[in-house]
This record gives sequence, C-alpha cells and structure tokens, in this order.
Amino acid sequence: MSNTTILFIIILMPYLAHHSNFENMIKKDLKDAVTIEKRSYGTTTDGELVDQFSLKNKGGIEVRIITFGGRITEINTADKNGKLENVVLGFNSLEQYEKKNPFFGALVGRYGNRISKGKFSLNGTEYLLAKNNGENNLHGGLKGFDKVVWKVENVEESTSFASLKLSYYSADMEEGFPGNLKTTVTYTLHSNNSLDVLYEATTDKTTVINLTQHSYFNLSGNFSQLIENHEVEIDADKFVPVDASLIPTGELAIVENTPFDFRKSKIVETAINREHEQLKIGGGFDHCWVLNGKGYRSVAKAHHKESGRVMEVFTDQPGMQFYTGNFLDGTLPAPNNGVYVKRSGLCFETQHFPDSPNQPQFPDTTLEPGQKYETKTTFNFYINH
Repeated sequence: MSNTTILFIIILMPYLAHHSNFENMIKKDLKDAVTIEKRSYGTTTDGELVDQFSLKNKGGIEVRIITFGGRITEINTADKNGKLENVVLGFNSLEQYEKKNPFFGALVGRYGNRISKGKFSLNGTEYLLAKNNGENNLHGGLKGFDKVVWKVENVEESTSFASLKLSYYSADMEEGFPGNLKTTVTYTLHSNNSLDVLYEATTDKTTVINLTQHSYFNLSGNFSQLIENHEVEIDADKFVPVDASLIPTGELAIVENTPFDFRKSKIVETAINREHEQLKIGGGFDHCWVLNGKGYRSVAKAHHKESGRVMEVFTDQPGMQFYTGNFLDGTLPAPNNGVYVKRSGLCFETQHFPDSPNQPQFPDTTLEPGQKYETKTTFNFYINH
C-alpha cells in the first residue's frame, strides 16, 4: 500500500467514522437524483426541428416539455396510492399542437391575457395589434410565444434538480409590439416535486410584457372527470371584473359574499354554479384575482380529494388568472381516445392584470431599455391523504 493511499484513508477515517452509514448516504443521493433526457418530437410545417425534454426525479414526478411553444405536454405524478398519472391536458403529436388549440401547456407572450381593441399607447405612440379574440388581442396575437420554436440555451442536472433553459428572440414590431425582446424561460424540477418557471427578458426599446404559463391541470389524472370536484384556494381579497368582451372594467371588486371568494378552500362546483353576472359573462371562472401580499409567496392551491393530489402555487406576481376551461367544447382529442369537454381542466396563470397597458391604475407592465424583467412561479406537487 502506497503512502498516498495510507494518507487518504487517514484523512477519510474521521468522516467515515462520523457517518457510519456512508454507503446508505451514497444510495440516498442516487435515489434523490433528478435527471433530464432529450428526444426528437417532430418537425413543424415550416421545417423546424422540435425536441422534447423529460425532467424526472425519484420522488414520483416527471415533467415533459417541448421546444415548440415551450409547452408542458405532461406532468406525471403519483396519487396517494403511488399510481403515476398525467395531470395536464395535452396532445399526442406535434401536429395537434400546431393546429388551433387553447394554448395547452404553452408559454404565453409577449402579453398574456387580453389587450382591449388590440391597441395601446407608449410615450405618445399608438401600437396596433392583431384582434385575435373578438375585438381584442389575446395572449400575444396570431403567432405568439406559444407558436414558435424556442432555442435550448442550457441543460443541467444534479442530485437535487434538473433544469432546462429556453430562449426566444422576438424582433422589434413582431405581432405589433415594439422593441427587440430577448426572453429566456428556465424550467427547474426539484427533488421535492416542485417545478420552478423563471422568466427573464430585456428590451432595446420601451415595450410591454406579461409572460405566463398556460397549463391546464386536472389532478384526478382522468380527463373524462371534470375539475368541478377539485377544491381550490386563492389568497386574494379582490378580483378584476370584466365587461362582455372579458376586458377589465377598471374596478377591483371585493370577493367577500361572492362566488369569487376562495380565501378558504372550497369545491369549485359549489361556487361556479351560483348566480352571478360575472360568471355568466365568462361562462364560469375566467378572471384575474388580485393576489394578497408582495414578493414570492404561496398564492393558491388545488386539491383533488379522491387521488390525494395537491398542487400549490407560489409566485411574485400581483395577479393570477383562474380559468376553468369554459371554452373547451369536446372537439379536441385527448390522449386516452376521449375528448376535452367543458371544464375538463383548470388554469392558474400567474401574471399582471389584463389590459394593463390601457389601465394606468393597474400595476405597470412597461419594460424599459436597461431594465430586466424577471419573475418566478412555482408549482409544487404533494399528497394530502
């Protein structure tokens, strides 16, 4: 035995003595490892290659993301009996994602939600956008961030997390928005079953920005079940009422004594079927809640009692659009040979308020040159027996 080997053993002896279960520690690190794998997902009609990345940990969750629209196509997570099921609505093929669909799993930009009459003004200049939702602009326009192929900037994995960093360069006046906008979104899956979505962007000209993630969740894992049996909690004292075209009236209304009061967890069905003018307008919930508190904090939960699955949402954003899939109409195919009917999924879209560029009393969505847009949302999955 060499002197170097003897010295190495002497140095390690106190550590190994203190950690008598050293071998089990190594096994635990391997058990907690989070991995990321890449595979081809297809080619767009424009000839662009699309990849799918699978982020997976040993704790019982797998997240699949494609570079087309930065879309989450699946989140497979265990129920209280350990059964793995996908809990986000999506399709089986790239062809379906390229067809018209309600933003399943997509990154939404440049401006998530609606902008009234497809126009806004900045520094005395009026900018005209596509009217792709009646008279309004919705989720970035005709070809928003949901319909482009994002570039893979970085892939990283470790014992505690795996991350996928995507980027998209949006040229000045793309879809009518000013400024060359450089955007990155980093998805990070942790060993504790939480998924971070970090949004970052810079511009060379004054512009507006409001990015969000548009996954539809059904924690039952069975898309033939409606989300009306989910319990939902939203930490918000106010919400944003809308007019007949789903544009904010400018008011911030108190949730107390209305169906919009989710400050205490309640089953969606008990609220969504109540008589209320705002529910008639949206065909259910399709509204932005004014989230309590500031900074990165817990803002909402969804719980499916039968499966035991809980999803908790953390964000630093001022608002969250709670949408109950009111416009799903049974025409889109589900992977299990079924179809997506009304209220077969719900969305928690963390964001600024709709139409903020036209409503100066709302929190500002302007991004200036030299500033950095940065915001983080986390979806944390766990079991409540």
